[in-house]
Amino acid sequence: MSDSLTTHTLTAETVTPSGFDPFGVVLTPMEDGTPFTAEEAVLDVSNGIPRFYLMRLDDKPAEFVRVTRHLETTQTLMAVGDVEWTIAVAAPGIEEPGLDDLRAFRIPPRTAITMRKGTWHAGPFFADPSMDFVNLELDDTNVADHHNHRLDDAYGVRVVIDAE
Repeated sequence: MSDSLTTHTLTAETVTPSGFDPFGVVLTPMEDGTPFTAEEAVLDVSNGIPRFYLMRLDDKPAEFVRVTRHLETTQTLMAVGDVEWTIAVAAPGIEEPGLDDLRAFRIPPRTAITMRKGTWHAGPFFADPSMDFVNLELDDTNVADHHNHRLDDAYGVRVVIDAE
């Protein structure tokens, strides 16, 4: 990333259902046989062929210049293994998110998130050299439903997440 950019720092907070509500839902382990919940009802992969896969990501330090959204599907992410990771988000319904619209969350081990349709996001980010994630979206999400907003072009910034 260019050194001529100003650094904008986001402080990550540990994800909670209420804190993440504008962006989606937080899913944690529940007993088998637990009745269906409103949180689970956010999931919507009805506009195409669902794709459930293990996604390997390499070298993802917590900084970015671009956010992405998917208008046709929710997206569910969870790290494989007992590891924490970080994501930045901005609420759906914003055409071009500003710096004040961005929030960062630490996602604890054994926790998944489902982002609402249209939720802007950057990440997942992590400290390890590589990590695997369970990902549920549509089969063509990254081709036909990948809308970007460049924060470097719009605001001259690189966003860095402080996970402490």
